[in-house]
Amino acid sequence: MTIAIGNDHAGTEYKFEIIKHLEEKGYKVLNFGTDSNGSMDYPDAIHPTADAVESGKAELGIILCGSGNGAQMTANKHQGIRAALCWNKELVELTRQHNNANVLTIPARFVSLQQAISFVDVFLSTEFEGGRHATRVDKISCAG
Repeated sequence: MTIAIGNDHAGTEYKFEIIKHLEEKGYKVLNFGTDSNGSMDYPDAIHPTADAVESGKAELGIILCGSGNGAQMTANKHQGIRAALCWNKELVELTRQHNNANVLTIPARFVSLQQAISFVDVFLSTEFEGGRHATRVDKISCAG
């Protein structure tokens, strides 16, 4: 499975550890984020990450910024993206089960590295339940 990852300067350290973790588990990772701690504009990393998921180059995405808000807002501008901002494992699990989220947003300044890695594991191992949730997810798209 291929995972797209994008981050701004606030998520750089976590991104390196998440990539290492994913590669050790056999995932292919597309890195669209900055590799620097120098200030940068998160949309420059998040749009390409969302594009990769939306186009099918990656099955799922992970994005990181300080609060997670800017990254999530940017990703969700893409019609085929359902990015979820999560700060605990229960939210990660529910957003996959009930919302079929395809991008996990991690608020790097508000969770520990251990938490972030556990969120990634839960995100990748939790399946969408479908059924009544599929009906709701189908209504998310805003067709002009």
